[in-house]
Amino acid sequence: MPVNLPSPPTAERLIERDTRHGIARSDEYAWLRAANWQDVFKDTSVLDPSIRIHLEAENAYAEEVMGDTKELREALIAEMRGRIKEDDSSVPAPDGDFSYGVAYEAGAEYPRFVRYRRGAETSSEPHILVDGPSEAADRSYFSMGGVTHSPDHTTLAWSYDDKGSEYYLLAIRDAESGANTGTVIQDTSGAAAWASNSRGFFYTRLDKNHRPSKVFYHALGSDPDEDRLIYEETDSGFFMGVGKSQSGRLVLIDIHDHETSECWMIPASNPAAEPRLIAERETGIEYDVDEGEDCLYIRTNADGARDFKIVTTPMDKPERSAWVDVVPHEEGRLIISHMALKRHLVWLERRDGLPRIVVKKFNSSPDPTDGPEHSIAFDEEAYSLGLIGTYEYDTDVIRFSYSSLTTAAQTFEYNVETRERTLLKTQEVPSGHNPQNYVARRIFAPAKDGELVPVSVVHHKDTPIDGSAPCLLYGYGSYGISIPASFSTNTLSLIDRGFVYAIAHIRGGKDKGFAWYEAGRRQNKANTFTDFIAAANHLVAENFTSEGRIVAHGGSAGGMLMGAVANMAPATFGAIVAVVPFVDVLNTMLDDTLPLTPPEWPEWGNPILSGEDYQVIAAYSPYDNVKAQAYPPILALAGLTDPRVTYWEPAKWVARLRAMKTDDNPVILRTNMDSGHGGASGRFTKLEEVAYIYAFALKMTGTI
Repeated sequence: MPVNLPSPPTAERLIERDTRHGIARSDEYAWLRAANWQDVFKDTSVLDPSIRIHLEAENAYAEEVMGDTKELREALIAEMRGRIKEDDSSVPAPDGDFSYGVAYEAGAEYPRFVRYRRGAETSSEPHILVDGPSEAADRSYFSMGGVTHSPDHTTLAWSYDDKGSEYYLLAIRDAESGANTGTVIQDTSGAAAWASNSRGFFYTRLDKNHRPSKVFYHALGSDPDEDRLIYEETDSGFFMGVGKSQSGRLVLIDIHDHETSECWMIPASNPAAEPRLIAERETGIEYDVDEGEDCLYIRTNADGARDFKIVTTPMDKPERSAWVDVVPHEEGRLIISHMALKRHLVWLERRDGLPRIVVKKFNSSPDPTDGPEHSIAFDEEAYSLGLIGTYEYDTDVIRFSYSSLTTAAQTFEYNVETRERTLLKTQEVPSGHNPQNYVARRIFAPAKDGELVPVSVVHHKDTPIDGSAPCLLYGYGSYGISIPASFSTNTLSLIDRGFVYAIAHIRGGKDKGFAWYEAGRRQNKANTFTDFIAAANHLVAENFTSEGRIVAHGGSAGGMLMGAVANMAPATFGAIVAVVPFVDVLNTMLDDTLPLTPPEWPEWGNPILSGEDYQVIAAYSPYDNVKAQAYPPILALAGLTDPRVTYWEPAKWVARLRAMKTDDNPVILRTNMDSGHGGASGRFTKLEEVAYIYAFALKMTGTI
């Protein structure tokens, strides 16, 4: 444990009081929330000087505490960079006369978006469409959004964020010359959906509270201020996005929160048409849409299909009353996504916690949907499988990705008709990687209520499994997001130093179906935290590690998990890493001006209207449950322009932890003053943040 630590900053205590549902609370660090946070997202220079001084003092303290790890961090960065193929490129994806992909130059932080003449991918130099390194020059932050080519391949709609605040600027570019044309459109969500005639596109604008509230159509050559409003969402509780069907024949406006969906369609061939509603939103009913041969194919949880099913309906009868099952609901078989090709329906599903791809062939008659099925699966104990898809619709060829905890990522091309599988690319690790040097396991931790929590585990074959090894245990457990057991070159820097690396597939995700999600949200949220603690205890019981040797790691909603387990079981963990942690849950859910608050109420509850929701959230909200007890060393990372988890959440949490805890362990806050939720944007600058986390884990477990 570190000794002779410097004195940390002390945040001023300015008590603000609030009473809701007859319950009084006080918040001594509410002043860290900038009153002009919307302006700060666009221009960080307007941040209140007193807040800036405090955050900079925290950064200086962090560097003092971690100063003795400087050489270690440099070594970690060099190791991790050595595992990255610097001049890497994707396998170009065909579309008509061209193939599109991304390519990196050696040393470049950002990719180039490129294309080739189809068939000449290996024999010609790429044509550069967007040069990421050039666009990022002289910017402290740069993140590419979407790059979408027009159907006639002459024009690009591409977007970028240069603040980290996720307000994307949308630009128009001539694909051949590379010159931007027209006016840059401000404050968009970054995506564009082209009309069939390539003369314009649909896009979404964000309002002053960073919510996607309006869909517009932009005609090339026109003033964006004159763009036609297509749809306006007046309910601030819903997210909205715009895209296209696989066939390209439909523009789809998707509206959803975390439990309810609504979708509108516009013929891409007639952008002047009024949007047509597919099925009116109904609380608790989710659906998403693809189209094929004048039919809609809809993935939905309607009619009690909580693990989802796929239905079809004629284009001219999109309403729910006309839906007919194509892939019926099966309890425990979670359908994750789907895609309609001209002759096949393809979907990604998860059974028993493991993914597989299923293909159904359409018959010519009498029932086109009653065709044969086959699946694509693998034999490892734990692995990740992704449906990459294709630009094209009239094709029998798709792509998918595969990796495991020990197997580097592979990209396959698959002919759904002949069932021929072709390996197109294997992730290259320049410094070398031998999967035989590592052992991957999938174990099951008994939870408090008897449920079995899957835990994916990997370690070096020479690491003794006798309880002596340190362990990094990762968890998330919210929004139904499942964390894949995929390959990571970065984690090898811990594993090769004797760490056991583990992922806890806890409730709140959908790793074991929709019921797994429901059992970890709203009034059941405590299961997420106790599952993670159970996973930690089981790793100890199985001698992978020992109590106090586990570094818990999570980000965003997973950072909330970190704050909760720090309060509930501090002795279990040797250290905790909370990346952009959502720790001030109650105050955030009470502030309906924040970007994500209204859309998040279905996930967490609405404490403004419901006293019951208020008390449920108050019972676990990490900031509200900090107490006078010993805590393990804690590292919290924040981004000043983060619109998802605002910087003041970890800043307040750290201040309260320091004021109340009874130990001498360090609590570190490190705020990236030039970025948002995702941290540094470059592929190599990101490694500095990873190295910082790993150095903290190594230092706090005494492994250095």
